[in-house]
Formats: sequence, C-alpha cells, structure tokens
Amino acid sequence: MVRHTAAALTAGYPGLEVHGVTGDFEHDLDAIPPPEPARRRFLRELRARLDEHSFLLLGADLVKDPAALEAAYDDSEGVTAEFNLNMLRVLNRELDADFDLDNFEHVAFYDEQREWIEMRLRARRAHTVRVAAIDLDLEFDRGEELRTEISAKFTPERVRADLAAAGLELVQWLTDPEKRFALSLARPASLT
Repeated sequence: MVRHTAAALTAGYPGLEVHGVTGDFEHDLDAIPPPEPARRRFLRELRARLDEHSFLLLGADLVKDPAALEAAYDDSEGVTAEFNLNMLRVLNRELDADFDLDNFEHVAFYDEQREWIEMRLRARRAHTVRVAAIDLDLEFDRGEELRTEISAKFTPERVRADLAAAGLELVQWLTDPEKRFALSLARPASLT
C-alpha cells in the first residue's frame, strides 16, 4: 500500500519526492529523511541547466564577528530598520491592513548556531491589526515578534558541501582581503 501510494503520488506530481515509510512512530521516525534545504534544491535545479561549457558564479556573505554582523543589520542611521518597517507599509497598501508602524520596533540578531541574521519586528504594546483583504484580525502582545528576514552567512566548507550536494564542483574560491564576502566558481562535477 505504501509503495503503491508513493508511486501514484510521484506519477501524479512530477518532481515530488516521496519517501514511503512503514513503521512505528515511536521507533521508526529516523527512517524519514530530513527535508532538503531550499538552497540545495535551488543549486540542484541550476546544475540541471548547465552544460559542459557552463560555470556557476555564486556570491556568499561569510560568517564573521557577530558584533559586526549585528551592526550591519541594525545600523545607527536606521536604514535597515526603515527597510524592515516598510514591510508593514506594503501589507497596509496591498492587503488593506492597518498596521501602525509606531507600534513596532526593529530587532536584528545573529544566531551563531544557525549562522544567520534574523530581522524581526517587535510589538511595543499589545494591539490588534486588521488585514481586511483576507478577513484576518491579528492580536499582538507587548514584546511579540514577527520574523521578517533570515540572511544566511556561509563558511567555505558549507558552500563546498552545498555545491557538492547539488552535483557541482568548486573550481575557484575568491574573497576580499578581510574575508567578509566570497565568490565561488563551480562547474558540473561530472565534467571533470
């Protein structure tokens, strides 16, 4: 039954990955493969479009001092905060919402375990927002946060692993003198 259902799903939805597991939820959950990160899926799709003469040039913001990263995403001029709050303006305009920008403050922090910056909007006070276009009322508690952006940072090893998982081989690695940003040149691995 599981094999038949998996085959029917993949036949009906080309490109869908199905992993049928027959087991017990208390003992067999490790048989379920973890989801593939979107980045690797994207790179695999790019790889499928490359021919023997193609290369992929990929830019990556590198892992660096957390204080430097947080300062870049929470700049003293407030440029990034304004960019982040603009999301609420767009929701107001496009979805007939009534977000009051004064009710939110910009928050940015570096998650060292995940190696990414998160930007959020934190409610300054408890309030309700109406999103008329989708007939939705949102209740915010004081201090409640909306995550608005994740900006991944990379190590050379992580880029190499992501490229390899997509069937790409790293040909050249270039960085600025301070190793803040990198360019990687890759080609399909089967052509070497």
